[in-house]
Amino acid sequence: MSIAYGKRLRGWRFTLFNLCLGASHALVIFNAGAYIAMLPRVAGGLGIPLSFSTWTQTDYMISLALGVPLGGWLARRFGEYRPFVAAFVVFALASTMCALATQLPVYLASRIVLGFAGGLTLPLGQALLLKEYPDKRKSIGIGIWSLFTLTPFTLGPPLGGWIADTLGWRWLFWLNAPVALTIAGTIGALLYQRGSPRLRQRFDTLGFLLFCLVLLGVQTLLNQGNDWDWGNSSYLIGLGIFIMVTLGYWIIWELSQRRPFLDIRLFTHRNFTIGVFTLFFGFLMFQGLLSMLIVQLQVSLGYSSLLAGLVFLPMAIFAKPMAGIFHEVVKRCDARLLASANLLCFAATYFWLSRFDDPASFEQLFWPKLLEGVCLGSFFVPLTALLLHGLPPERHPKALELANLLRIAAGAIGITLQGIVLYRRTPFHVTRFAENHAGFDEFRLQTVQTLTSVGFDETMAFAKFAKLTTQAELIRSLDDAFWLAGCAFVGLALLVWFAQPTRVPVKVSAREELRRETEEITAEEV
Repeated sequence: MSIAYGKRLRGWRFTLFNLCLGASHALVIFNAGAYIAMLPRVAGGLGIPLSFSTWTQTDYMISLALGVPLGGWLARRFGEYRPFVAAFVVFALASTMCALATQLPVYLASRIVLGFAGGLTLPLGQALLLKEYPDKRKSIGIGIWSLFTLTPFTLGPPLGGWIADTLGWRWLFWLNAPVALTIAGTIGALLYQRGSPRLRQRFDTLGFLLFCLVLLGVQTLLNQGNDWDWGNSSYLIGLGIFIMVTLGYWIIWELSQRRPFLDIRLFTHRNFTIGVFTLFFGFLMFQGLLSMLIVQLQVSLGYSSLLAGLVFLPMAIFAKPMAGIFHEVVKRCDARLLASANLLCFAATYFWLSRFDDPASFEQLFWPKLLEGVCLGSFFVPLTALLLHGLPPERHPKALELANLLRIAAGAIGITLQGIVLYRRTPFHVTRFAENHAGFDEFRLQTVQTLTSVGFDETMAFAKFAKLTTQAELIRSLDDAFWLAGCAFVGLALLVWFAQPTRVPVKVSAREELRRETEEITAEEV
């Protein structure tokens, strides 16, 4: 018979428990960050176009987003540790399938299962950790959990690049499997027969399935839009109509439920709507630009996976310290002011990056990326305070579930949208260049003469000239994407001022302080 309330772990068991939960959190987030640097290698390994390999990242993130709210329901219905252990067993099996797969359909399905299992573990792991800490020390548990939030994501690209260059991209999944099984076995052994109160709450199965269809449909439409030529494809038009009909039915269904899968009535609150909108589009642009740059550095500018990943290493320097500072600053300042300053800082970063013009200059990327790490660390806390302001505490868990789901999904959508920007702008710039430097233009002739003088024959010189031209125009397209993102962040910085001011009292109860810290850390996950 299971024990309803087992004793808390002590000594080495407690230490081991913390290490395993931290490793579990880091493993799931690392699989999102590290994989970005591997996308060109995955495309080559599976023999598929690069745009197809992007599906394996975007669909992973969509399924990760869908797993988060379901993990919260499983914790309430069955307790935390059994679903947590089961999810990591599935995570290990899915990783093994990814490592063995040689065809895109099998590999893509395995990535989707991998993401969904990982999404389940995020709320379950946090709940497990907090249960083992007494009330007076729960803030320590929150601090430990926060260490494993931003750090694996910012360190993921360089480590993923190293794995891809040194061991091969499949080793990410070969390493996943034993780590996941070790975590599952250790947590299962430490908490064996541990019971917990269970809430018999009906799950909104139809609402969940309808939302899955909508979200996966939108992502599929964006993924395949360039390949199927958008409005000229009856398949895409039909898919768009299906998404709109399903979305309409889902909204009607959710509004009719007493306990819906997602509480969309939260959007009647001004601060929540503005906060989620800003969080969604801010993370959409950040994640999309990060993925676009790290892939194009390899594919078009000749960087190795490791070097492309190292470009993002400066982000790790200030991301976590800034998050810690803002956890304290937000108590004393209007969240609108902090959010607006952060968004303007993001805008300045992307305007700076839009001046990138030398693929061999690491310095042109280092300093903006250092500033972007500052922006990332200060991004989540003020927006979380903004979107939760004015909501009663009992609605905060549902608000965070909805905000986290949309933010993670925004990352997947952003990867695809920035690919569309690049797909549209590169041919435009190449065409403009051809119009301005046609035929026997003096610039073209001088360049070809320079190439022939260093050993190229005439045919090779013209081929090299064409390659250099395409590379230069692709950099212009990257700069366009950064410039558009800068403009969008300026708009978001203005939008937050339409929210109601937040005035959080400095002196609050210890329980209230713990709840606030937990909510802020939850909003930073992935």
